[in-house]
Amino acid sequence: MNNNKQLPRSTPEKQGIHSKAILDFIEDLEKEENEIHGLMILRHGHVVSEGWWAPYRSELKHMLFSLSKSFTSTAVGLAVNEGIMSVEDKVISYFPKELPENISENLSEMKVKHLLSMSTGHDKDTTDHVVSQTEGNWVKGFLELEVEHEPGTYFVYNTTATYMLSAIVQKVTGQTLLNYLTPRIFEPLGIEGATFETCPKGINTGGFGLSIKTEDIAKFGQLYLEKGRYNGKPLIPEEWIAEATKSHISNGSSKDSDWEQGYGYQFWRCSHNAYRGDGAFGQYCVVMPDQDMVVAINSGIDDMQPVLSLIWKHLLPQLGKGIFTDNAEGYDELTEKLLSLKLPVSKECYFDNNTEMSTVENEICDKYYNLQENKHGFNQLSIRFEDSKFQISIVHSKGEYKISGGIGKRLEDKTDLLGTMSATSSYGYWASANTFVTKLQFIETPFCYTIKLYFEGNRIEISGNVNVSFGTKEPPILRGEAY
Repeated sequence: MNNNKQLPRSTPEKQGIHSKAILDFIEDLEKEENEIHGLMILRHGHVVSEGWWAPYRSELKHMLFSLSKSFTSTAVGLAVNEGIMSVEDKVISYFPKELPENISENLSEMKVKHLLSMSTGHDKDTTDHVVSQTEGNWVKGFLELEVEHEPGTYFVYNTTATYMLSAIVQKVTGQTLLNYLTPRIFEPLGIEGATFETCPKGINTGGFGLSIKTEDIAKFGQLYLEKGRYNGKPLIPEEWIAEATKSHISNGSSKDSDWEQGYGYQFWRCSHNAYRGDGAFGQYCVVMPDQDMVVAINSGIDDMQPVLSLIWKHLLPQLGKGIFTDNAEGYDELTEKLLSLKLPVSKECYFDNNTEMSTVENEICDKYYNLQENKHGFNQLSIRFEDSKFQISIVHSKGEYKISGGIGKRLEDKTDLLGTMSATSSYGYWASANTFVTKLQFIETPFCYTIKLYFEGNRIEISGNVNVSFGTKEPPILRGEAY
C-alpha cells in the first residue's frame, strides 16, 4: 500500500487527548466486554491509538454486518451526484418485471429516500421473508410484501431495504456495489482486498456482507468527518455527507440510548452531536464532528450501548483544543498496554502431569464415533492428539471438516466448517478427566465457538455454544458411539 494512503500517526498528547484517558477507556472495555477485537482512535486526522487483541491483527479483515449499510448509502450518494438516480425516484420504477399483480398505494409511493431512512412503511423487518425466497429473487420478495404504513412516517430497521438500494445501484450503473465503490472510494482510500457477499442473483447484499480491516473503517469515518475529502481530494459531495448524516426520521425518545437519537441515510445519530455506522456484535464507525474525532472498533459482543457509553465517559471529557504537555509515563503505559492486548486463553487442565493426560488421549485418539441423526447433517467425529496439538475431524454428508488447535495454546489454521474456508485460531484443554473443551475463534469474524466433547466408555456427547448469535447460542446436544 502506498504510504500516502496510510493514516498519519501521532501521540495522543500532540492531538489534545491524554494517554491516561485512552488507557482508562481500554481497561474499562476489557472489564465489560472481553471480546473486543480491534480499536483505532483518530484525532485531528491522526491515529493516536491503535490495537488488536491477539489473535486478531491489523492486517486481517473483519465482518462488518450492518456497518455495510453506510457504504451502500455512500454508493447511492455517488450515483445521485452522477445524475443517474435520485432519492425522489419511486422504487417500483426500477423493477417493472418483479412487481406484484396488485400494487398498493403505499408501495407505489415508496421512494429511494425511504429505503435510505428505514421508513419504507413496513411494519417489521422484511429480511426473513426476502432471503427465504425459493427462487432466490430477493427483489421480488421485497416488493410482494404488504406495506402497512405510509412511507416516510414509520421507522423500522429493515436490512433488505438496504439490499434494494444495492439492487438499484447495480441497475443504474451496471456494476455491483463493490465494483462501483472500488475506484471511487476504496482505491483512493487505499482499501485493499474488500469482499462483499451477494444474493443468489449476484447482487451485493447491501445491508450486510462487507469485510474490510479496522483501519479501513477508520479511513471511511475520516472521509465523512472531512466532509467527503481525503488527503485534500474530494470523493463524496459535501452536500451528501450533510444529508446522509442528519436525522430524517425519529426512532425513539430516550436520552440514554444511542439507538433513539434519530436515523439518517443508513447512519445512526448519536449523543453529543455524533453519528455512526454500526454492525451487529460490535462493529463501529463513530464520527464526532464537534471533537474532530473518529473511533473505529471491531468486536464480538451482544450489547453495543456500553461501548458507546464508555467513549462518552472516558474520551469526551479529556479532549482539549491544543497540544498537551508530553506525558512520557502515561504514553509509555498506554503503549505497553496496546502491545500486550490479547483475548484470554484458559490455562485450566484437569491433569497433574503429561503422563495422565497422554493415557486418556491415547484411549480416544483416532476412534470414530457414529453420531445420531441431527439437523446439521454431521455423521461421524474423531479426534487425534499429537505433539501438544489436537485435530477434530467431522464427517458430513457434504464432506469432511477438520478443526486444529494447540493444547493450552492457540494454533492458527483454516477450516470450511461454516461453509467457506475461514481463518481460525483454536486451542483446547481438559476440563475434567473425560471432558475436552475446544475454543474455535474465526478471526475474520466476531464468532468464537466453544465445543465440549464428553467421553464415557465408547460413548460421546457433544455440546457447546457461540459467543454471539442472531439465534440460539446453544445448539442441541449431539450424541454418538464408537464403532
